[in-house]
Amino acid sequence: MAIIAPSLLSADFLQLQQACDMLNNSEADWYHLDVMDGRFVPNISYGLPVIEHIRKATKKVCDVHLMILEPEKYAEAFKNAGADILTVHIEACVHLHRNLQQIKSLGMKAGVALNPHTPVSLLQDVIQDIDLVLIMSVNPGFGGQTFIPHTLEKIRQLRGMINEKKLSTLIEVDGGITLANAPQIVEAGADALVAGNTVFKSPDPAATIAQLKKETTGLVNR
Repeated sequence: MAIIAPSLLSADFLQLQQACDMLNNSEADWYHLDVMDGRFVPNISYGLPVIEHIRKATKKVCDVHLMILEPEKYAEAFKNAGADILTVHIEACVHLHRNLQQIKSLGMKAGVALNPHTPVSLLQDVIQDIDLVLIMSVNPGFGGQTFIPHTLEKIRQLRGMINEKKLSTLIEVDGGITLANAPQIVEAGADALVAGNTVFKSPDPAATIAQLKKETTGLVNR
């Protein structure tokens, strides 16, 4: 059964309290919070004040995905805002190992995100220091995109690397996840699924979350 992490980026921003209430009462495991700076990706989302309020509205894991340049400047602020997991992009980090050390020293779990063009082999020398790898299955910046099929091979490669080293690193996948493709994504090796439009644009978001859990129950991802 996969960890389900609905992305608030797809929620109605005028109704965030209702979205939080729905997630709190659903089978969702994590809140996925996308932060964009308009520089690393061609979009701007929300930042620290919104996350501070979301933190107050839930006891579930706040999974913060930084799509920003120079994330080291803001790591402590996101910890203070309530992040449990802080994920930075390998493409935005000149000194990735240092970034990971910083995040862990602040008491958060450290994640690394990879864009579609970035090979998982680049993580070979730091995978033991990573709590979570976020594989982008669309180009980051906007919701509602279609899943890139080659992502399945990247997930398999990463699962092999993690298993070979006998690590507990989680694999999270973000972008274009639907009820139809969720099972094969988990079977390829994913532990956590980020679902935005699939959840928040559905007639019954809580039921869709429950269905995602059901569709991935009993699948072997190791």
